[in-house]
Amino acid sequence: MGSRERRAREKKNRKEQILDAARKLLLKDGLAMTSVNRIAKKAELSVGTIYFYFAGKEDVFAELQREGLEILYGEILSKTENTDSPEKKLTDCARIYLHFSEKHSDYFDVINYFLSQPRIVFSNGVKKSIDEQGAKILKHMEQIVVEGVRGNLFTESRPGNFAGFFWASIHGLVQVKKLRGTVIESENFTDFYMYGVNQLIQSIRRNQ
Repeated sequence: MGSRERRAREKKNRKEQILDAARKLLLKDGLAMTSVNRIAKKAELSVGTIYFYFAGKEDVFAELQREGLEILYGEILSKTENTDSPEKKLTDCARIYLHFSEKHSDYFDVINYFLSQPRIVFSNGVKKSIDEQGAKILKHMEQIVVEGVRGNLFTESRPGNFAGFFWASIHGLVQVKKLRGTVIESENFTDFYMYGVNQLIQSIRRNQ
Protein backbone atom coordinates (compact mmCIF):
# COMPACT_ATOMS: atom_id res chain seq x y z
CA MET A 1 0.00 0.00 0.00
CA GLY A 2 1.39 3.39 -1.03
CA SER A 3 1.61 6.43 1.23
CA ARG A 4 -1.38 8.11 -0.46
CA GLU A 5 -3.60 5.09 0.11
CA ARG A 6 -2.39 4.76 3.67
CA ARG A 7 -3.17 8.42 4.41
CA ALA A 8 -6.63 8.06 2.87
CA ARG A 9 -7.34 5.00 5.00
CA GLU A 10 -6.09 6.71 8.13
CA LYS A 11 -8.25 9.74 7.39
CA LYS A 12 -11.31 7.54 6.88
CA ASN A 13 -10.63 5.64 10.11
CA ARG A 14 -10.16 8.86 12.07
CA LYS A 15 -13.43 10.26 10.76
CA GLU A 16 -15.26 7.06 11.70
CA GLN A 17 -13.68 7.25 15.15
CA ILE A 18 -15.13 10.74 15.62
CA LEU A 19 -18.58 9.77 14.34
CA ASP A 20 -18.69 6.68 16.53
CA ALA A 21 -17.87 8.75 19.63
CA ALA A 22 -20.45 11.39 18.71
CA ARG A 23 -23.13 8.77 18.08
CA LYS A 24 -22.61 7.18 21.49
CA LEU A 25 -22.68 10.51 23.31
CA LEU A 26 -25.76 11.76 21.46
CA LEU A 27 -27.81 8.68 22.20
CA LYS A 28 -26.67 8.54 25.81
CA ASP A 29 -26.75 12.20 26.85
CA GLY A 30 -28.62 14.14 24.15
CA LEU A 31 -27.56 17.00 21.92
CA ALA A 32 -27.24 19.73 24.57
CA MET A 33 -24.82 17.66 26.64
CA THR A 34 -22.71 16.60 23.68
CA SER A 35 -19.97 19.12 22.95
CA VAL A 36 -16.95 19.05 20.68
CA ASN A 37 -14.79 18.75 23.80
CA ARG A 38 -16.68 15.67 24.95
CA ILE A 39 -16.57 14.14 21.47
CA ALA A 40 -12.80 14.68 21.40
CA LYS A 41 -12.40 13.09 24.84
CA LYS A 42 -14.57 10.13 23.93
CA ALA A 43 -12.69 9.60 20.66
CA GLU A 44 -9.33 10.13 22.44
CA LEU A 45 -8.41 12.87 19.99
CA SER A 46 -7.60 16.55 20.29
CA VAL A 47 -10.28 19.20 19.84
CA GLY A 48 -8.27 20.54 16.93
CA THR A 49 -8.53 17.18 15.19
CA ILE A 50 -12.33 17.28 15.44
CA TYR A 51 -12.37 20.73 13.85
CA PHE A 52 -10.02 19.52 11.13
CA TYR A 53 -12.72 17.12 9.96
CA PHE A 54 -15.89 18.98 10.94
CA ALA A 55 -16.98 22.60 11.30
CA GLY A 56 -18.70 21.88 14.62
CA LYS A 57 -20.89 19.39 16.42
CA GLU A 58 -23.92 20.05 14.21
CA ASP A 59 -21.78 19.11 11.23
CA VAL A 60 -20.82 15.86 12.98
CA PHE A 61 -24.43 14.90 13.65
CA ALA A 62 -25.53 15.95 10.18
CA GLU A 63 -22.90 13.60 8.77
CA LEU A 64 -24.31 10.75 10.86
CA GLN A 65 -27.78 11.40 9.46
CA ARG A 66 -26.51 11.69 5.90
CA GLU A 67 -24.58 8.43 6.20
CA GLY A 68 -27.56 6.59 7.64
CA LEU A 69 -29.95 7.89 5.00
CA GLU A 70 -27.49 7.05 2.23
CA ILE A 71 -27.17 3.47 3.46
CA LEU A 72 -30.96 3.17 3.62
CA TYR A 73 -31.39 4.65 0.15
CA GLY A 74 -28.77 2.32 -1.32
CA GLU A 75 -30.43 -0.75 0.17
CA ILE A 76 -33.88 0.30 -1.06
CA LEU A 77 -32.55 1.01 -4.55
CA SER A 78 -30.66 -2.26 -4.89
CA LYS A 79 -33.63 -4.31 -3.67
CA THR A 80 -36.28 -2.66 -5.85
CA GLU A 81 -34.54 -1.74 -9.11
CA ASN A 82 -34.90 -5.21 -10.65
CA THR A 83 -38.46 -5.84 -9.45
CA ASP A 84 -41.34 -5.42 -11.88
CA SER A 85 -44.26 -5.29 -9.45
CA PRO A 86 -44.91 -1.85 -7.88
CA GLU A 87 -46.75 -3.55 -5.02
CA LYS A 88 -43.77 -5.79 -4.29
CA LYS A 89 -41.48 -2.76 -4.48
CA LEU A 90 -43.47 -0.97 -1.78
CA THR A 91 -43.52 -4.13 0.31
CA ASP A 92 -39.75 -4.47 -0.12
CA CYS A 93 -39.25 -0.83 0.89
CA ALA A 94 -41.09 -1.55 4.13
CA ARG A 95 -39.15 -4.75 4.79
CA ILE A 96 -35.87 -2.94 4.18
CA TYR A 97 -36.84 -0.17 6.60
CA LEU A 98 -37.52 -2.71 9.35
CA HIS A 99 -34.26 -4.51 8.54
CA PHE A 100 -32.38 -1.20 8.55
CA SER A 101 -33.74 -0.38 12.01
CA GLU A 102 -32.29 -3.67 13.26
CA LYS A 103 -29.07 -4.05 11.26
CA HIS A 104 -28.10 -0.36 11.47
CA SER A 105 -29.75 0.42 14.80
CA ASP A 106 -27.22 3.16 15.64
CA TYR A 107 -27.99 5.07 12.46
CA PHE A 108 -31.72 4.48 12.88
CA ASP A 109 -31.59 5.77 16.45
CA VAL A 110 -29.75 8.92 15.35
CA ILE A 111 -32.29 9.58 12.58
CA ASN A 112 -35.15 8.92 14.99
CA TYR A 113 -33.57 11.16 17.62
CA PHE A 114 -33.64 14.19 15.36
CA LEU A 115 -37.11 13.37 14.02
CA SER A 116 -38.40 13.36 17.59
CA GLN A 117 -36.62 16.61 18.55
CA PRO A 118 -38.29 19.30 16.38
CA ARG A 119 -36.72 22.16 18.33
CA ILE A 120 -33.25 21.28 17.12
CA VAL A 121 -32.27 23.72 14.39
CA PHE A 122 -29.47 23.07 11.91
CA SER A 123 -28.07 25.81 9.74
CA ASN A 124 -29.83 26.19 6.40
CA GLY A 125 -26.98 24.58 4.47
CA VAL A 126 -26.72 21.58 6.78
CA LYS A 127 -30.49 21.08 6.91
CA LYS A 128 -30.70 21.24 3.14
CA SER A 129 -28.10 18.50 2.70
CA ILE A 130 -29.96 16.24 5.16
CA ASP A 131 -33.32 16.97 3.55
CA GLU A 132 -31.91 16.10 0.13
CA GLN A 133 -30.92 12.63 1.35
CA GLY A 134 -34.36 12.00 2.82
CA ALA A 135 -36.06 13.42 -0.27
CA LYS A 136 -34.32 10.85 -2.49
CA ILE A 137 -35.96 8.04 -0.54
CA LEU A 138 -39.40 9.64 -0.67
CA LYS A 139 -39.01 10.44 -4.37
CA HIS A 140 -38.17 6.81 -5.08
CA MET A 141 -41.29 5.67 -3.24
CA GLU A 142 -43.35 8.27 -5.09
CA GLN A 143 -42.11 6.94 -8.42
CA ILE A 144 -43.14 3.43 -7.40
CA VAL A 145 -46.66 4.69 -6.73
CA VAL A 146 -46.70 6.55 -10.07
CA GLU A 147 -45.59 3.34 -11.77
CA GLY A 148 -48.48 1.50 -10.15
CA VAL A 149 -50.99 4.16 -11.18
CA ARG A 150 -49.76 4.07 -14.77
CA GLY A 151 -50.03 0.29 -14.76
CA ASN A 152 -53.63 0.53 -13.52
CA LEU A 153 -52.66 -1.31 -10.31
CA PHE A 154 -53.03 1.63 -7.92
CA THR A 155 -55.53 4.42 -7.67
CA GLU A 156 -53.91 7.45 -6.09
CA SER A 157 -54.18 11.04 -7.27
CA ARG A 158 -51.37 12.37 -5.05
CA PRO A 159 -48.44 9.91 -5.19
CA GLY A 160 -46.08 12.29 -3.39
CA ASN A 161 -48.42 12.61 -0.44
CA PHE A 162 -48.90 8.86 -0.28
CA ALA A 163 -45.13 8.31 -0.29
CA GLY A 164 -44.81 10.61 2.72
CA PHE A 165 -47.75 8.93 4.44
CA PHE A 166 -46.34 5.48 3.72
CA TRP A 167 -42.92 6.32 5.13
CA ALA A 168 -44.39 8.03 8.21
CA SER A 169 -46.60 5.00 8.81
CA ILE A 170 -43.86 2.37 8.58
CA HIS A 171 -41.62 4.54 10.76
CA GLY A 172 -44.38 4.61 13.35
CA LEU A 173 -44.90 0.86 13.05
CA VAL A 174 -41.21 0.28 13.76
CA GLN A 175 -41.59 2.27 16.98
CA VAL A 176 -44.38 -0.09 18.06
CA LYS A 177 -41.74 -2.82 18.23
CA LYS A 178 -40.81 -1.38 21.62
CA LEU A 179 -44.27 -2.41 22.86
CA ARG A 180 -43.72 -6.13 22.36
CA GLY A 181 -44.94 -7.97 25.41
CA THR A 182 -47.48 -5.25 26.20
CA VAL A 183 -49.83 -3.87 23.56
CA ILE A 184 -49.00 -6.59 21.00
CA GLU A 185 -48.20 -9.35 23.46
CA SER A 186 -49.65 -12.19 21.40
CA GLU A 187 -48.36 -10.99 18.04
CA ASN A 188 -45.24 -11.88 16.11
CA PHE A 189 -43.90 -8.38 15.44
CA THR A 190 -42.86 -8.98 11.84
CA ASP A 191 -46.31 -10.40 11.07
CA PHE A 192 -47.90 -7.41 12.81
CA TYR A 193 -45.66 -4.99 10.90
CA MET A 194 -46.33 -6.58 7.51
CA TYR A 195 -50.07 -6.66 8.26
CA GLY A 196 -49.91 -2.89 8.67
CA VAL A 197 -47.87 -2.51 5.48
CA ASN A 198 -50.38 -4.58 3.52
CA GLN A 199 -53.24 -2.45 4.84
CA LEU A 200 -51.45 0.68 3.63
CA ILE A 201 -50.93 -0.76 0.16
CA GLN A 202 -54.50 -2.10 0.12
CA SER A 203 -55.72 1.48 0.53
CA ILE A 204 -54.48 2.38 -2.96
CA ARG A 205 -54.81 -1.02 -4.66
CA ARG A 206 -57.30 -0.85 -7.51
CA ASN A 207 -60.10 -3.38 -7.18
CA GLN A 208 -59.92 -5.83 -10.04
